Amino acid sequence: MSHSGDPFIKPQLREFGETIFAEMSALAAATGAINLGQGFPDTDGPSEISELAISAIRNGHNQYPPGLGIQELRQAISAHQKRFYDLDFDFETEVLVTAGATEGIAASLLAICESGDEIITFEPYYDSYAASIALSGATRRVVTLRTPNYSFDPDELRNAVNVNTKAILVNSPHNPTGKVFDMEELSLISEICQEHDLIAICDEVYEHLVFEGSHTPLISFPGMRDRTIQISSAGKTFSFTGWKIGWVCAQPALINTVRTAKQFLTYVNGAPFQHAIASALELPDTYFSDFLVDMTKKRNCLTTGLKEAGFNVFSPAGTFFVTADIRPFGISDGRQFCLDLPDACGVVAVPNVVFYDNKEEGEHLVRFAFCKRLEVLESAVSRLTTLGDAK
Repeated sequence: MSHSGDPFIKPQLREFGETIFAEMSALAAATGAINLGQGFPDTDGPSEISELAISAIRNGHNQYPPGLGIQELRQAISAHQKRFYDLDFDFETEVLVTAGATEGIAASLLAICESGDEIITFEPYYDSYAASIALSGATRRVVTLRTPNYSFDPDELRNAVNVNTKAILVNSPHNPTGKVFDMEELSLISEICQEHDLIAICDEVYEHLVFEGSHTPLISFPGMRDRTIQISSAGKTFSFTGWKIGWVCAQPALINTVRTAKQFLTYVNGAPFQHAIASALELPDTYFSDFLVDMTKKRNCLTTGLKEAGFNVFSPAGTFFVTADIRPFGISDGRQFCLDLPDACGVVAVPNVVFYDNKEEGEHLVRFAFCKRLEVLESAVSRLTTLGDAK
């Protein structure tokens, strides 16, 4: 659904309608299919963290929290950055709690952009990036990540920069491809940002879901500390996506810039959940390692099953998504494939073409989420293998 014929919506938003995730989740509900489209877990996170949220509600933490977020959470975020990346952030001036990473990204773009500015990002891109750029009045320019390893052409990135470029928006680990940007790629982005005086906006919500290689924050590179807005959230790491507790880490002037826009979006959010996530960030290393082991098993289950079903599979190095090429089935229309899939075998996926400006790059690709119970994935794999019978 788009708003191309809607006379009321502003021109910049006419290309946007209901998100593909809502559309495909509704299709799953209507058909009873297994939903491997939208990236939300089908189990809750640690029960002790849930209980802390309940306790916070019972203990009266139900009014507006401070504008920056409660002190305990900001301190926990600062400690998390030091613990995992040896990054020092002052919790009083360099940490901002947001309504998920989505608000952090939107507030960053709304605060720094004006009409005529351009934002570079990599395609396929998470759909909210395009919408947030449009809302800010800026224009997006894309650099394509290409299969099989989702690398990009350095010259394509260099050539995308011009006098109107304001920032580069980087998502690593990357949704929807599962790519983890390597040191050489991050070094190039760092070099270009410094050469052209650009801001880096970094979406790192999958920071604890890296199966191959490692996650290195761009803000840790020499010269990037004062020009990077680092964004993450609790939803993916702790399986509480509905709580919408995210954060921004940056130098004080950038935090104040983002906060200026953020305070007029949600103002504040999730007071009792903030208390719970403060404790979640302090969970022992075993939580994070066990979480990764569990997700690795699920990744392997789905990627192996998709290969056996006949897909050409691009195994992800991170996140909880896997992309597959449908052309081995003799078809190339990924959107139609996803619309037909529930009736064909009772599974829902997402067509990657919606994440591309260059539609031909993604028209034959579909994305599956494996943040589900193992028995659900095994059932989905069993259903998907029946597709091979029609080849």
